[in-house]
Amino acid sequence: MSNKNNNKINVPEARAAMDKFKMEAASEVGVNLKEGYNGDITAREAGSVGGQMVKKMIESYEKSL
Repeated sequence: MSNKNNNKINVPEARAAMDKFKMEAASEVGVNLKEGYNGDITAREAGSVGGQMVKKMIESYEKSL
């Protein structure tokens, strides 16, 4: 098994937008993210940020239907 990270953004210009989106989602769930490394947050906090991002993406998709 490889430990290679496959979390690559296919469009490099999208990185700033994804970072902004992540920060917005974090503030909505009350997680204090900072620029760069955030290894000091708990797995629960990180999961809540990711979950909020997915929730917002699904809501956006459903509105477009």
